[in-house]
Amino acid sequence: MNTHDDLAAIARQESELVFEAFDEATAWNLGSRLRSLAVKRGCSLAIDVRRFGQQLFYCALPGAVPDQAEWIRRKVNVVARFHRSSYAIGRELARSHSSLEEKQGLPTIDYATHGGCFPIRVKGAGIIGCVTVSGLPQRDDHELAVEAICLELDKNYEQFRLPAPIEQKATD
Repeated sequence: MNTHDDLAAIARQESELVFEAFDEATAWNLGSRLRSLAVKRGCSLAIDVRRFGQQLFYCALPGAVPDQAEWIRRKVNVVARFHRSSYAIGRELARSHSSLEEKQGLPTIDYATHGGCFPIRVKGAGIIGCVTVSGLPQRDDHELAVEAICLELDKNYEQFRLPAPIEQKATD
């Protein structure tokens, strides 16, 4: 996949997917929407929606494992600290062949730069929380969160989805 194209698309997602307001009912609707998408697709995952410091929605679907709550905690820490999606931070670090531990001194036990945690931006307030998906490959976790946000905001997901991954050619 092309890291540059992914990062450009993620920057657009982060800047344009903005809520007018975000309260407990919005969190419930977003989490429920995510759950419905996951159930419909047969995904085994965990979902978390929160304002920073306050979990508003949590769900573990059949087949989810307890460790997914730990992955959520670590992804949330990344978004809370950098106000960027965990996937964007991970892609930027991969591009520079680095890690949060090397660049920031942040331990991997508390920070995960794997995709799936997306910031919740509110018009006039900025980043106030995040939505997190854990259980799919990281790019898919990220995309499922973005798809649900698009549905919640009545935006066309096809205009916000990440570019299709570029097939890697086998080399001798």
